[in-house]
Amino acid sequence: MADKNPGGASGAAGRAPAADRADAIRNVVLVGHSGAGKTALVEQLLAATGTIQRAGRVEDGNTVSDFDEVEVRQQRSVNLALAPLTYNGIKINLLDTPGYADFVGDLRAGLRAADAALFVISAAEGIDGLTQMLWEECAQVGMPRAVVITKIDHQRADFDEVLATCQDVFGDGVAPLYLPVITNGHVNGLIGLLSQKFYNYATGSRTEKEPGAEYEAQIEEHRGVLIEGIIQESEDESLMDRYLQGDPIDTKVLIDDLEKAVARGSFYPVLCTGLGVGAMELLELITQGFPSPLEHPMPEITTLDGKPVQGVTCDADGPLVAEVVKTTSDPYVGRISLVRVFSGTLRPDMTVHVSGHGLADRGHEDHDVDERIGTLTCPLGKQQRSAAKGLAGDIVAVAKLSRAETGDTLSEVDRPLLMTAWAMPDPLLPVAIRARSKADEDKLSQALARLVAEDPTLRLENNAETRQLVLWCMGEAHTDVLLDRLAKRHGVEVERVELRVPLRETFGGRCQAMGRNVKQTGGHGQYAICHIEVEPLPSGGGFEFVDKIVGGVVPRQFIPSVEKGVRAQMERGVVAGYPMVDVRVTLYDGKAHSVDSSDMAFQIAGQLALKEAAGKVPTLLLEPVDELAVLVADDYVGSVMSDLSSRRGRVLGTEPVGTGRTLVKAEVPQLEITRYAIDLRSMSHGTGAFQRTFLRYEPLPQHLAGKVTATE
Repeated sequence: MADKNPGGASGAAGRAPAADRADAIRNVVLVGHSGAGKTALVEQLLAATGTIQRAGRVEDGNTVSDFDEVEVRQQRSVNLALAPLTYNGIKINLLDTPGYADFVGDLRAGLRAADAALFVISAAEGIDGLTQMLWEECAQVGMPRAVVITKIDHQRADFDEVLATCQDVFGDGVAPLYLPVITNGHVNGLIGLLSQKFYNYATGSRTEKEPGAEYEAQIEEHRGVLIEGIIQESEDESLMDRYLQGDPIDTKVLIDDLEKAVARGSFYPVLCTGLGVGAMELLELITQGFPSPLEHPMPEITTLDGKPVQGVTCDADGPLVAEVVKTTSDPYVGRISLVRVFSGTLRPDMTVHVSGHGLADRGHEDHDVDERIGTLTCPLGKQQRSAAKGLAGDIVAVAKLSRAETGDTLSEVDRPLLMTAWAMPDPLLPVAIRARSKADEDKLSQALARLVAEDPTLRLENNAETRQLVLWCMGEAHTDVLLDRLAKRHGVEVERVELRVPLRETFGGRCQAMGRNVKQTGGHGQYAICHIEVEPLPSGGGFEFVDKIVGGVVPRQFIPSVEKGVRAQMERGVVAGYPMVDVRVTLYDGKAHSVDSSDMAFQIAGQLALKEAAGKVPTLLLEPVDELAVLVADDYVGSVMSDLSSRRGRVLGTEPVGTGRTLVKAEVPQLEITRYAIDLRSMSHGTGAFQRTFLRYEPLPQHLAGKVTATE
């Protein structure tokens, strides 16, 4: 840290950084809301170490991380991006993640690949609810964290206010290491609270001097809080007694204890950056305070049949265990897999076992296959720089893994292993699409298969009932990016169509009906007459067929034919084309002909009888009803409950979950929640989440049933 080592930038533009041991690697993920400055911070760190000649700007579309056409056009990150650099002999793999909630899949991939997290907070905008949720998620797994307050040179920046908010929201253990020195809206430098030195950036390079007397009170206040926080986390219990007695504590002792507390995830230092300020201090924290892969707990590993495997560590000489954290399709290179190596060593042209399990419900078939990998590279934006190997603890890109998908495990051919998949939220926004032309239709299935392989938050559904192709997405922005990739990357044009919710039909009363199929033509004719009685069953009753034929008026061999015809007509529906359910059909009379009666004749008679019954009694449309479990902050419970009621929902109750959150349970028709993923996000400012489970079918209100029937 700057208090300990005020220099040491090292890097080489155009050359891939490499590490020969795991303790010389730091894997750091940058998280924070969209617009907080994560991508700009990556540019600042790359430029400070000489990895790139000059920092790019998001507004100019020339940053290392945001090189995708969609990112350049939208001026925001939508993909996980790797940006490696070297500082003081340590290789730092920076993982820049999207800040928008729709792209949480790439965010979680970054968290999986990293050993520590930098929470990037804008001094001009503060903390949003999503960032707070991510902090709590990292706390649950004990991930080491630090806070970087960016844009301290912004005209609306308020460092003190944002710092106070961080300490209030993130809780104990959050304390600043440096204070910005701002004169007339311009950031001149930083004051190190431990060293009590002023690091002056006014001349463009960092120089060290004593801070002015006007900062003495401010330094003393924050320094006291910082030292107390460090001592509380110290393993030396005598430090607190010495501090309370007024004995001076050596700065080196404090720094050593600080680094240990940060590495184990119990203390969270706050740093700040602005234009040309703070990069070196942050790099020193990353290299000296953040843990190496050797200190990161190994994810759960099993054999392919689910038996736990013990003893696998971050050892370059151990068994190969690596995970595909991100898959992309390059139109020129093919499929490229970003891989975190947890154990063993990856080498070019070696054969590995590829295992993927647990996402069959989203279109990812379970698979186990041996593949030969191609070249290894160390990506920096669009550049794919050659890498000699991928050591345990490192992150590399692998070419030519044609079957590997995001989340798959790579292991040795003679010892295949499987890593437990990381948690992924369910995509809950259904979007129906169709190919714009016959040529697009021919290419659509292959293009969609590639998108599904890349994105575990996308689920593909080919709905047999509505005959629609449905993409289940995370939100509107996620949908736009997927459709853009179909068009620009795969050359497939699609258009959205109105989503059809699979309804059902049933009879609203009891009646009797006759199916008469009598046709006399040259040769064999058709002769079949059946009399049936239909009546509705309770919800969930399904279908019952009752045989009450006596006297052989319908020969025994043709009774199943009547049932088959009735079932076929129920599948097609009788009013709006939706399947019929919850019906009992009783066959009680009929007639047959010794020559002209046949299996097909009685099938048709059964169909006709059901159609006639539909004209005698009301036919009801049934809509699917889901049970919703909505998790929101307490501030939004009233709005959510009111909104659910406006959707014809029935609120079942609420229950507190943790601190400051409530789970709202309700029953809501599916017709009313096709876009609930978007609406809830708007209502809860991005902090709400929900799950849906099919419950039952219920009669559709008459005024809505009329609209549905009119459109069929």
